[in-house]
Amino acid sequence: MRRLFAASLALWLGFFPPAQAGGRYVAPPYAPAKAVFDIYLDDPAKLGSALFWVRALLNPLVEAPYGYAPEDLNIVVVIHGTEIVTVAKKNEAKYRDVVERMRYYASLGVAFKVCGEAAADYGYGLKDFQDFVEVVPNAITELVHWQQQGHALVLPQIMSKRFSVEEIR
Repeated sequence: MRRLFAASLALWLGFFPPAQAGGRYVAPPYAPAKAVFDIYLDDPAKLGSALFWVRALLNPLVEAPYGYAPEDLNIVVVIHGTEIVTVAKKNEAKYRDVVERMRYYASLGVAFKVCGEAAADYGYGLKDFQDFVEVVPNAITELVHWQQQGHALVLPQIMSKRFSVEEIR
């Protein structure tokens, strides 16, 4: 009889899962970041969204509980797609918002590198770029270089938002 009671109780409890505790916040032991962002976009208007990836890495590390100084981080952004036009001085008015954001990140120590081969494809020379931009021989070689120096490769994914948070929550 005891066995039958125990089996019935176990079966009955199986229909009522125990109350679940909520999630909990953790602060993993993050070290100062070493990252290289590979920016290769099909539309220069997407650069604003790609820069949110830089912010998403930078902000948590400079804020509590980590409190790293921006100069403790080593962040490199390699630009080699259509977004090259955003860092051309002649297009500054058109892309003012992203240029100001990049200039701000550059003031915090983020390095912005433009592929020299891609720049040549667009007909740009050194004098054509914003003062915070460095032109490197080749984007792929630059990406490999930074990875060999221990930098994590970050490939921003820019998706189009089809649903509001309210619709899918």
